[in-house]
Amino acid sequence: MGKIYSARDMLEKLVSFRTVSRDSNLELVDWVKDYLEGHGLSVHLDFDQDQRKASLFTEIGPAVPGGIVLSGHTDVVPVDGQMWDTDPWQVTEKDGRLFGRGTCDMKGFDAIVLALVPRMVEADLARPIQIALSRDEELGCIGAPPMIRAMQSVFPPASVTIVGEPTMMRVVTAHKGGTGLWVRVRGHEVHSSMIHKGVSAVMTASRLIDWANQRNKENSTGQPTGIARQFDPPYTTLHVGTVKGGTASNITAKNCEFGLEFRCIPDQDPEEWKSRFIEFAGSITEEVQGISKEAGIKVLPWYDVPPLAPEEGGAAETIARQLTGDNGTNVVSYGTEAGQFQETGHSVVVCGPGSIKQAHQPNEFMTKGQLEAGEKFIKDLIEICAN
Repeated sequence: MGKIYSARDMLEKLVSFRTVSRDSNLELVDWVKDYLEGHGLSVHLDFDQDQRKASLFTEIGPAVPGGIVLSGHTDVVPVDGQMWDTDPWQVTEKDGRLFGRGTCDMKGFDAIVLALVPRMVEADLARPIQIALSRDEELGCIGAPPMIRAMQSVFPPASVTIVGEPTMMRVVTAHKGGTGLWVRVRGHEVHSSMIHKGVSAVMTASRLIDWANQRNKENSTGQPTGIARQFDPPYTTLHVGTVKGGTASNITAKNCEFGLEFRCIPDQDPEEWKSRFIEFAGSITEEVQGISKEAGIKVLPWYDVPPLAPEEGGAAETIARQLTGDNGTNVVSYGTEAGQFQETGHSVVVCGPGSIKQAHQPNEFMTKGQLEAGEKFIKDLIEICAN
């Protein structure tokens, strides 16, 4: 018989693994694999190209079509430069709040699901439950698509997916998509006093970034239509999170690179946004190459996360509303793997414990009340699958 954990104990274990998105998650994956195998389950891993990271999935119950997928991710964002009042890699309870990196996003949901595996195994499930824990969600949900394909090659097709990202246990039926481009600018080095004879990669990059600023300004002043009205903000946003480049303050920079992200409302085509940026970058390329032929701009694909579109009478929505009692209209601006599951024919909602306001923040926390609400949700789901 495998070891039994409470949701709180399981959360403490998962948080202790420092699965920062730039690092390996295999220590956590190996531990979870051993835990699940201890309860008699067959566990499957889907590795990245370098074998440094893996997604994990398993199925509980009869091997029949129509299962329910409980989807979470194993990676967390870094704590670098953040001022924490507690150890981010240890769950600390204060005033009903459980602090620690990933408690909210989203090891809280993972912990609930894993802690309830023994109950799933003991239940006489008529409908299988599939557990899917992906890698590299924080890098653009790049681990979910190969994991989904691997699951489809092993299990009978599931029909419903519940993504446990933090929604305060509200039923989210739509979210924005995310598309990323990686931009590499090459300049021509000269002494900065002779800038007219050189090309600064940093200053050229700043023009490309300002293009994004101007589009945000335009989008924010437009009149939202259709589904866009439901989002906060009700328009497509563009964002640059990191910029790297330059050698010294008195040299025109030879290289600069940055990532440009688009978070598109569901009724806008991300390919159109990418084309607009690439066209603008092309006009800048012509200009800088007039100064130096070695200068230029490369725009590379980075990631694509499809939006989650509302479903008319969706099975996932029906189940989640039955379990939560939430009949409101809820959409979110962040992206998840929900759209990737939806593209493969699953009915999908996002519903999980905790608030997205705490995600990625210093002193990230999950309230005990939300952990308990999430636990009740999964326990009730098990009952549904057993009938």
